[in-house]
Amino acid sequence: MTLPEGLTPGVWTLDMSHSEIGFSVRHAGISKVRGRFNEASAEARVRESLADASLHATVKTASFDSGDANRDGHVRGPDFFDVETYPDMTFRATGIRGDGDDYVLTGELTIRGVTKPVELEVEYTGVAVDPFGATRAGFGAEADISRKEFGLTWNAALEAGGLLVSDKVKINVEAAMVKQADVEQADT
Repeated sequence: MTLPEGLTPGVWTLDMSHSEIGFSVRHAGISKVRGRFNEASAEARVRESLADASLHATVKTASFDSGDANRDGHVRGPDFFDVETYPDMTFRATGIRGDGDDYVLTGELTIRGVTKPVELEVEYTGVAVDPFGATRAGFGAEADISRKEFGLTWNAALEAGGLLVSDKVKINVEAAMVKQADVEQADT
């Protein structure tokens, strides 16, 4: 599978200061609540073909931030992420298909010690060299998951029927990756 225009073989790492890893979930059936994770790392090893590339990402669950301290404490606690027991969420790519700027990245997502397959719709947004000489590649990714499949089952019944927190969670990633080295250098 041909590399997209501008992307070159090498070891690329996540620049979290220019990236965002977040999600949204329906609350009370009427609004969406958004959250993000402020600490994460990722490494991609891009080879001559995308079919031979690898990606592994780790998100620190304690870095969850929704802008509401009470909610953040609840979500970090045992009802949801249980950050004391499960400090990391991970994603390991297992395959990729597509071409040009749009791809589907398949992989294994682990939350609360439960690993499930997931497909992310990925948009490649290009490569640029910044004023400091760093080569950067941009990607956007989205996926829908069932939180119950990962053991995130806490909920509360609403008086009018339905549940407080929806099962469907939309994951949203905007990633800036910085080239660290050529693959050959990293593999030695």
